[in-house]
Amino acid sequence: MNLAVVFSPTILLLIGSNILMTFAWYWHLKYQDHALWKVILISWGIAFFEYCLAVPANRIGYTTGGFTAAQLKITQEVITLGVFALFAVFYLGEGLRWNYLAAFACLIGAVFFIFQK
Repeated sequence: MNLAVVFSPTILLLIGSNILMTFAWYWHLKYQDHALWKVILISWGIAFFEYCLAVPANRIGYTTGGFTAAQLKITQEVITLGVFALFAVFYLGEGLRWNYLAAFACLIGAVFFIFQK
């Protein structure tokens, strides 16, 4: 994959959307004292902005970016795992375990196969 693809609007928007969605789903794990209904409302608020990035990312990638739907999905999954691993380590304070790396290697394999002609 060349740098133009890596820094394409599709990829940058997917990275932003995955950062927001990871926070929407997991930020509250550090705040067990918050009422569940409050956590849900806050997470929905964060997810709204995630959708404001994810929908254009997929539309741009599919219509003008040269991605197939399957390529967009696999790319999003790779970004999701990378963002989540960083989130787990730096925000939640969890260790980076061998199985994160093994899962990431499997996704890289999926990227390889999905981008084959």
